[in-house]
Amino acid sequence: MSVECNADLRRIALLEAIRSKGKAWDVIAPRCGVTNPDPPWKTSLIAMCECLSVSGVLPTPDRRGAEDELAEVVYSGVPAPERQLLALVHTMLSRGLVMEEDLACRISAVRSRLRAL
Repeated sequence: MSVECNADLRRIALLEAIRSKGKAWDVIAPRCGVTNPDPPWKTSLIAMCECLSVSGVLPTPDRRGAEDELAEVVYSGVPAPERQLLALVHTMLSRGLVMEEDLACRISAVRSRLRAL
């Protein structure tokens, strides 16, 4: 069964900024003394993908097709878990499931909490 994807391949400024900051888990984990190769957020990412699929909002074949296209064209060179996360967010933004302004506010709030630690 072939799924035609036609992902929105435009670059999204917010995601480009995240992608270029060198925050990949394989870079951060050793600095924090963590040896687990999987980022702590990977389980949540998988669960979100499943929820989106089961609800019919973003079926798995559509998500994977978009992820493959985005990985090849937009997010090549990004490590796998981060690439999957960026591709999912990119697809959600492109489909209007999340607004870029809302996402930027949430990212800012999380950064503020982390800096306060």
